[in-house]
Amino acid sequence: MVFTGGLRSLLPLAVRSLIRFNKLNISNTSGMAEGYKQANVVILHKSLADDFEKFCHANDGPLPLLYRSKPGEWKCPSLSSNSDIRTDCLQYRIYEYGACTGTLTSLKDYFDQLKDMVTFYLGCSFSFEKAAHKVGVPLRNVEQKCNVSMYKTDIPCCRVASFCCNLVVTMRPIPEDKLEAVVEATYPLKDSHGAPVHIGNPGLLGIQNLSSPDYGDPVQPHPQDVPVFWACGVTGVEAVSNCKSLLAFTHSPGCMFITDLKNEDAPVHNSKEIPKVLCISQNPLHYSIASETAVQKIRELESLIGVDPGDRGVKHLCCQDELLKTCLSLSHARSVLITTGFPTHFNHEPPEENDGPPGAIAMTAMLQSLEKDVVIVADQRAIGLNKKIIEDAVQQGVLKTPVPLLSYQGDAAESALMFLCENGNPERPRFDHLIAIERAGMAADGNYYNARKVNIKHLVDPIDELFLAAHKIPGVTTTGVSNWGGYAVACALYILNTCEIHDRYLRKAIGFPRLSKKANWASALPSITKEEKLLKTLIQHGVRSGVTSSLEMEVDGLPFYNIHSVMIEKLLEQIP
Repeated sequence: MVFTGGLRSLLPLAVRSLIRFNKLNISNTSGMAEGYKQANVVILHKSLADDFEKFCHANDGPLPLLYRSKPGEWKCPSLSSNSDIRTDCLQYRIYEYGACTGTLTSLKDYFDQLKDMVTFYLGCSFSFEKAAHKVGVPLRNVEQKCNVSMYKTDIPCCRVASFCCNLVVTMRPIPEDKLEAVVEATYPLKDSHGAPVHIGNPGLLGIQNLSSPDYGDPVQPHPQDVPVFWACGVTGVEAVSNCKSLLAFTHSPGCMFITDLKNEDAPVHNSKEIPKVLCISQNPLHYSIASETAVQKIRELESLIGVDPGDRGVKHLCCQDELLKTCLSLSHARSVLITTGFPTHFNHEPPEENDGPPGAIAMTAMLQSLEKDVVIVADQRAIGLNKKIIEDAVQQGVLKTPVPLLSYQGDAAESALMFLCENGNPERPRFDHLIAIERAGMAADGNYYNARKVNIKHLVDPIDELFLAAHKIPGVTTTGVSNWGGYAVACALYILNTCEIHDRYLRKAIGFPRLSKKANWASALPSITKEEKLLKTLIQHGVRSGVTSSLEMEVDGLPFYNIHSVMIEKLLEQIP
């Protein structure tokens, strides 16, 4: 007799018994023994066991280790009673010298070899499906009675000895209005892969076609569904293949070992933080995750820089959560372009005001500490000035290294695209994010004006063309900020990257937390001392403004106070 129904409500022992005696007519274990943890399985020669365990710990998102057996141990008493790993998986794969040479329903023909082999039981995303269902999240693979979709990515795992591979992920289409619910439901379940590692366009993971999974079955999304990706234990299968050991066994993807451990009994994440989901791009679709605490602190930063002390009527220009979305985008970016310089003093040489460069340097310092590539673009006539500012910032320790300094003239119709992309190809952008800080933009008549309506076109290069062109390049984001905004961006990036939830999402739950770099990031934060150094540099090079005048009083031995220092102090108060 072959059993086909009622598997969801059966106890694990009963399901394992049916599997052991080959009584099931199913292709995967999704939804079976609902509420109990399932496990990926890797069986290796004992000589490789220590290295594989280190590989699991170094990549605990895809490979959360539930149990490591002793050599020749068939049972796993901490996970299940009356179990036998040689017979209790629905299907196994055999690997010889790294090649999959077949599938098996039992390992009984390899009992002698197994005496010198160690079994690793690794957490599985099937275990969190009930938790997702409880909060009203539909699971399309369960609805469609098929295996979950699994894909190889282009994200390399942290290598240990001979174990190396790219991350494998599962994908579940989730309704857009349920994204936060499914993230909150899965985040605490660290032994079942925890929160997603990517939400949105699969191309950002190197996945070209969702309808052709590398493992499992294609799952059909509903309208308004968003692809959500979790780290997957099949990563271990890829590592075994790449290791090219003489003999190894794994479960077949989707054919898990079912434990007696209830999901609610499993260890949960110790953090009391609540993850929040935010859309940072529509083309391509991309969401990010950060803790509720980090999100609130960045919103407080935005509120601080949104004040209008001069009553200039600019408050309406501030867009709610723009700072948050900008910094999330920058956190994911690899290469950033910053442009600054406003020729307020058009009858003076140099004509620049001192608003802009300090904020640009503050952002650059933090981006450098986060190991981003940064380029500064300035008007051609101001290249010499900006070069001196950057050199002084390096000498003063404000910047770690010099920043490439470029100009843009816009000589031809395709100039902007050629500048932003390799060979003008929109599929190969040089920059992920463009930031303008205190820059003039072109008016409807093609000219550039200052606040007094004076035409300053002769002093301004058409750098804004880059921002207009960037809107047509998928994956490139643009932002305009004030000088205060530059300080706030630096502070917000620090808050995000010291957020455990965001850090895990950034590194796709592979490798180790980056919080060991916290001190380095903290040293890149803006400060009153750094600002004073930069303002003195600007004075020395002839840059003027009302704020600089107040600093000149201090340089002459008189008391110094300026509104920028107050703002920096307020921003730093939000740093945890």
